[in-house]
Amino acid sequence: MDKFPSATDKSMAPVDAEQVAEGHAVEVSMTIKEGLRKYWKATLWSAFLSLAVIMEGYDAIVLSSLFGLPAFKEGFGTESAEGKWNIGAQWQSAVTQGVKVGQFFGLFIAGWAADKFGFKKTTLVTCVIAAGLIFMQFFCTSIGMLVAAQVLFGFPLAVFLTLTTVYAAEICPLVLRPYLTTWVNLCWTIGKILAAGVLRAFVTSHSHWAYRIPFGTQWIWPPIIFVGTLFLPESPWFLVRQDRLEDARKSLRRLYSGVDPDEIENKLAEIILTNRHEMELQAGTSYLDCFRGTNLRRTEIACITWVIQPVCGFAIVGFATYFFQEAGLDPSDSFSMSLGQQAIAFCGGIIGWFLLPHFGRRRLMLYGLVASCITQTIVGGLGIPAPKAGIAWATGAVLFIYVFMYSMTIGPLCYIVVAEIGASRLRSKTAALARNAYQVATIASGVLTSYQINSSAWNWRGKAGFFWGGANAILFVYCYFRLPEIKDRTFLELDLLFEHNINARKFKNTNVDALQGVTGERTVGQEWSEEKA
Repeated sequence: MDKFPSATDKSMAPVDAEQVAEGHAVEVSMTIKEGLRKYWKATLWSAFLSLAVIMEGYDAIVLSSLFGLPAFKEGFGTESAEGKWNIGAQWQSAVTQGVKVGQFFGLFIAGWAADKFGFKKTTLVTCVIAAGLIFMQFFCTSIGMLVAAQVLFGFPLAVFLTLTTVYAAEICPLVLRPYLTTWVNLCWTIGKILAAGVLRAFVTSHSHWAYRIPFGTQWIWPPIIFVGTLFLPESPWFLVRQDRLEDARKSLRRLYSGVDPDEIENKLAEIILTNRHEMELQAGTSYLDCFRGTNLRRTEIACITWVIQPVCGFAIVGFATYFFQEAGLDPSDSFSMSLGQQAIAFCGGIIGWFLLPHFGRRRLMLYGLVASCITQTIVGGLGIPAPKAGIAWATGAVLFIYVFMYSMTIGPLCYIVVAEIGASRLRSKTAALARNAYQVATIASGVLTSYQINSSAWNWRGKAGFFWGGANAILFVYCYFRLPEIKDRTFLELDLLFEHNINARKFKNTNVDALQGVTGERTVGQEWSEEKA
């Protein structure tokens, strides 16, 4: 088979329909074993870049757990008349949400930089910035300085989180896409496990090193990610969008090992065809284009999907250490419970991998919201009696179940849906907007939770579960009517499904001939049928 047109022909050269058809047939019929054999290099590169997200998960747990660390409360808090050290709810909110504020602005930069400079250059610069900002965290001497450090540190964390999911979606075949996008979530969990373990080691220490060392540990990751990224293959989707077709071909050769040369050309043809089709529908690639035409619906779904994570009540888990202490556990036991929760989350994420081939994104999300609603309501019921150790342990057990169910369903599914749902030319920006919706929801839920469980504020304790249980019920209704089933759909097929405004509940059973739909050789009525052939 002849090669696809070279870079000198640019992306508007004629597309070989036979190549696209062959490539599409190979991708949709590929098994997991075959995908790992042929695309093991792409798998490893995606898995490596996702390690950067460990910093985000680590930082999230360090911040929320520091408020239960005696040394941190003595260094940055105030002493009450009873001789107890505490940090007020307003400072707890400022420290934990400051990084979210930084991420909010950093995400806009991430979406723009990824489209402008590519994944490789953006990651390299971000590693350097992150390493420098850790110095500010490490040497802070006041709670206000720590807030400023967290706001600035949010910028590189936002870039890492956006680039890793989009990169995984773009370089991996359809059959491996859900595993590598959810690997990002597992990296986030690994970061939280590491943070909980480090903090557990200093729970009885009253030295300032008890909170400085956890910050300094973050220096491990930027050099590792920087050196590895020097050899990282650029996304072929980005290169096609830049009309660098020969570079895209070289990148595909680096990513796919032992693949027939025709398969490389077929994949390149499919990328070019998808890019061209989206250019015909919407020429622009700005943030405003995410809210125009069919992209508006895709952006809405991506944003609400991300919002589900914090609004389903996960903020209580983020404050787990402080929450358990307020419920009656001593600091040592509360940190042990927090560490156990992260281990449960990791196990749940692994089990979730085995569920993905058998259940769709939509069904798993609905199941997860039902489980979340039930467990949060139980937590609320346990918060009614006066706090004592027995109730605190029972609450911890229910939260363990919550974290386990969340980590199998809601947690990883958000990464998959957001990475897949956006148009190819707007994928980075759609992911950035969705993550920003998450940041806003996280800030709101974090502030609410800090006041709900703080003894010096509303003092709801476990009764906060009633509030978040109701939120889960509302989210369930949204997902039932608006979240489509996108399992086993290529990017070309998703473009057509959204272009023809197919009802979310009919996505799964709607048949689409991606090639015929794009080339326009059939009428709309011929392209679609209500049941798959």
